[in-house]
Amino acid sequence: MSVLQTSFRVETRGPGLAEITRQVREHVRAASPRGPALCNVFIHHTSASLVINENADPDVRRDLQAFFARLVPDGDSLFVHTAEGPDDMPAHVKSALTQTSITIPIIDGELGLGTWQGIYVFEHRHRPHTRRVTVTVQA
Repeated sequence: MSVLQTSFRVETRGPGLAEITRQVREHVRAASPRGPALCNVFIHHTSASLVINENADPDVRRDLQAFFARLVPDGDSLFVHTAEGPDDMPAHVKSALTQTSITIPIIDGELGLGTWQGIYVFEHRHRPHTRRVTVTVQA
């Protein structure tokens, strides 16, 4: 079994989805897996997450962000943890509702994503952040 692991940084602009499909695909190609393999993508944060979603229509990303903003509103009086502002605890809840790690099959040396699927960092905080993502290819 071979394992290749690498990390990269993603600059976010505040709330929303930043596509990282290209970066993950580059790491998979560099690993040159032969035969069946898996790609794991992990984000090292508790106020941002990972999602696989449609990458063709930007309205999907906008609607997903709007849904989460309605589902877990900033400044909700339910939350006690507000150390970093009104978006602090809602960001943690949104991260818990999504994923910090995803696994994608590698088929014939390429990411086994569907036609319209993309991999995204989902930033849940209001201000820009630098997020660290680790990609592990296991063949």
